[in-house]
Amino acid sequence: MRCRECGYYSPRWLGRCPGCGEWETFVAEASGKQKKTTKAAGGSPTAVPIPLNTIPVDEESRYSSGIAELDRVLGGGLVPGSVVLVGGDPGIGKSTLLLQSAHHISRFSPVLYVSGEESGLQVRLRAERVGTLDPNLYLASETDIEVVEQHIEALKPRVVVIDSIQTAFYSELAAVPGSVGQVRECTLRLTRVAKTTGIPILLVGHVTKEGLLAGPRTLEHMVDTVLYLEGERHHSFRILRGVKNRFGSTNEIGIFEMTAKGLAEVANPSRLFLTSGSKPVSGATVVSSLEGTRPLFVEIQALVTPTGFGNPRRMTAGVDYNRVILMAAVLEKRVGLGLSNQDIYVNAVGGAKLMEPAVDLGIALALASGFRDVPLEQGVVVIGEVGLTGEVRPVRGIDQRLREAAKLGFRKAVVPEANRGDLSFAGMEIEVVSTVARALDQLMRS
Repeated sequence: MRCRECGYYSPRWLGRCPGCGEWETFVAEASGKQKKTTKAAGGSPTAVPIPLNTIPVDEESRYSSGIAELDRVLGGGLVPGSVVLVGGDPGIGKSTLLLQSAHHISRFSPVLYVSGEESGLQVRLRAERVGTLDPNLYLASETDIEVVEQHIEALKPRVVVIDSIQTAFYSELAAVPGSVGQVRECTLRLTRVAKTTGIPILLVGHVTKEGLLAGPRTLEHMVDTVLYLEGERHHSFRILRGVKNRFGSTNEIGIFEMTAKGLAEVANPSRLFLTSGSKPVSGATVVSSLEGTRPLFVEIQALVTPTGFGNPRRMTAGVDYNRVILMAAVLEKRVGLGLSNQDIYVNAVGGAKLMEPAVDLGIALALASGFRDVPLEQGVVVIGEVGLTGEVRPVRGIDQRLREAAKLGFRKAVVPEANRGDLSFAGMEIEVVSTVARALDQLMRS
């Protein structure tokens, strides 16, 4: 028996896995004999160890995936011989994104798209809908990993897309497709193909109901890059986020909009998260979240109302629940706002998800504005982390945030006083604050 979450092996079934602590995760696994290999991961025969400083270094080569937002998250493009795993909820657009990327690359070199979930006709109809038909884009409706390897050897494509890794199987293993052993063995074989041939392989991965990648945890360790495609079903935008990248940063995000013709890149993502209403309302403020090298501006809305129950309700959407509770406590203790008997609802407009501490000050100001029912000053972006003593702490990338804010038409910015020495941008009015109380005094209308 083997745990499908972490791969822990046990000779008998256990209710709870000793390795990861999860319940009901042990499944039966039948293993077959492994073929012995005499080649290392890089494709050369196994050799004696050599000094690290004697290994020749070539300049890292990358080439574009054809989608600028995808290249951004990958760290500049596809690296030859890399294995990229793309996960996400069903219907979020994983297959569409990789089909569009395969189409762009196939304009110059052959690309192999292997579909284990859809027939050739289904893929053809989807390709026609999103405009990705190309004579250099080859399709194979196949799940046998050995047959896929033969196709790769015969075609020698520039890129291979496997949709999805949970449908692939190795005939010498008795386990069913999607099991721990099958996913691990198929990924291992594909990784070996990528390293020996230099062909990048893009894998589509299913996710569980908890939002984690299905299959053994070792799947994420075996690949070079892990990307998640996120988004709300009732919103048209999608966010591509890197959680592991051996060739670049994991702080970058790519933003797309789902249209009738597939995923379209969003040139100005902040417009998606800002409302266009001209009338000032209480409980609303605009914050700046730095995702990698991209400043993202999102409107935070807070509704504060007297509770009708014994215990006040606290609900959040798009922002960290614990940070909202912390901001409410700071306002209660350091500013004197009586929020202990108030229901609090906080929302990030457009379904954005904000986790950076730099949005703390915006959340605090939105809560204070909603409680007092007094609108904040318009055309202002708020930036700053808030400590438990009520002080406004410095944030990174302050100049980058301000330059982007000026492009979007903001006339004023509230920033931490500790960032005063980092300010070199003079394109808008800057208000420095050291405490939350000071920020409230500056922005509250009379």
